[in-house]
Amino acid sequence: MTLRILHILDHSIPLHSGYTFRTLSILQGQRALGWETFHLTGPKHKGGAAPEEDVDGWHFYRTPQPQGPLAGLPGLGEIAFMETLTRRLDEVVTRLAPDILHAHSPALNAIPALRVGRRRGIPVVYEVRAFWEDAAVDHGTSREGGLRYRLTRGLETYALRHADAVTTICEGLRGDIVGRGIPAEKVGVIPNAVDVEQFSAGGQPDQALKQRLGLDGARVLGFIGSFYAYEGLDLLLRALPAILSRAPDVRVLLVGGGPQEANLRQLAQALGVADQVAFAGRVPHAEVRRYYDLVDVLVYPRLSMRLTELVTPLKPLEAMAQGRLLAASDVGGHRELIRDGETGVLFQAGDPGALAAKVLDLLADHARWPALRTAARRFVETERNWQASVARYRPIYGRLAAKAEKSHAS
Repeated sequence: MTLRILHILDHSIPLHSGYTFRTLSILQGQRALGWETFHLTGPKHKGGAAPEEDVDGWHFYRTPQPQGPLAGLPGLGEIAFMETLTRRLDEVVTRLAPDILHAHSPALNAIPALRVGRRRGIPVVYEVRAFWEDAAVDHGTSREGGLRYRLTRGLETYALRHADAVTTICEGLRGDIVGRGIPAEKVGVIPNAVDVEQFSAGGQPDQALKQRLGLDGARVLGFIGSFYAYEGLDLLLRALPAILSRAPDVRVLLVGGGPQEANLRQLAQALGVADQVAFAGRVPHAEVRRYYDLVDVLVYPRLSMRLTELVTPLKPLEAMAQGRLLAASDVGGHRELIRDGETGVLFQAGDPGALAAKVLDLLADHARWPALRTAARRFVETERNWQASVARYRPIYGRLAAKAEKSHAS
């Protein structure tokens, strides 16, 4: 039996985000297993008003923006969102007759899937990639414990309880879900991974690029990604004076952009290290490898908060697939990925002194570098590749499809 799976998504390619990259990897892996996949995005996807769209060989059904007086009102807008998505999902299900509805975060996608699934007798999988109430706190649009936070959390918990199966991306989130009273046997982990064939061991630095960025002759600490507050990049800058006092040839390279960029530039000036910090800006995806090749040690100084303690990031896995040297804070999301002293080094979160000490030790001990790089690459090859991750859907889907078939037969 060829399974037909309809994925209900917040957004998709051509938009670029960790969310869309994970989605694409899942779809590719599921197609490789012989399953048929179909794809519906909710009203939050920004990409025009066409009801259907082909992007890079993938067909997406789109959902229109909610209309009417409720659409723009706080709280009531979410109700209009779910009503609109429910109607669109019902249309798509009538057309496609899928075996499984697979809704991905947030709960605003899961609730419509549950409504349609119950009416049609189709099992629903709900995949939690992060708790969006926590993300809203980190982005400053909500307050932990506030009304909006509690309502969003309640909606998530409702979806978790009523879904036929729950998947999530890491053990930290699984523990939180089970802590809400969801049976442990109902919750599976489909970990973030990388396509190892897309990555190879680090190449030689482009000396012209290095010189243009003011990094010629320097040992480089780098971060490549989005500049959000929870990434703790200010910690890296605060650690830099102590690093420079013992290793004056060190420079910091920050590649990307985001809400914290202006604050980071001001902090570098205030600390007197602006000349030792290079802001490269956002670079095209095809060019990112050239910037990785400039970096001696990638630093991930994430701060300790619910989001970072529970959720595993993707960027360190991409770095490990390239056999890079990593130094990261010891938040829960990093501890799931990085084995201290084996595949990278961990330092105490929120402590610039601990960051400086660990980085200086690593820079001074070249003899450790080959073993760290080899172990990091091996970890990704054996444990965090997409083929292994996506295979974990097989028993979950199989159980639900068999249960649905038995229910229909009776």
